[in-house]
Amino acid sequence: SYQRFANCYRCFYKLQPEMARSIYEQFIAQLQTSIKEEIQEVKDEGNLEVLFNSLDKIVEEAKNREEPAWRPSGIPEEDVRSAVVPYLLKHRSYVRKILKEKEEENRKVAESVLAGRDRIAELQQLIQARKRAWQ
Repeated sequence: SYQRFANCYRCFYKLQPEMARSIYEQFIAQLQTSIKEEIQEVKDEGNLEVLFNSLDKIVEEAKNREEPAWRPSGIPEEDVRSAVVPYLLKHRSYVRKILKEKEEENRKVAESVLAGRDRIAELQQLIQARKRAWQ
């Protein structure tokens, strides 16, 4: 207020009250201009006009809704569950799919190993038979 300004600069106010009033008004005008420029700079840097417009649009769309908007229950575990459970279910199905693929791959490899062992056993028998025939 002008009274506080005058109290801060009491000596100057007593000598020239009209000049003190003029300085106060200039100070207030420059301060208002500076504040407006700072606010505009913040709006420009943060792209706030676009964000505020989108917020206004969301508010307008929400007015037409009949069902109430989601509100936290106050129990964080329940609030998080609605967002986390679908993700976990999707992840579980993905992991099950990968598990089935790996099990099928392992089954094929096991069959291949067993076939290789059978082939080795046949070759060993063939070697033994030829060895006996040679002797």
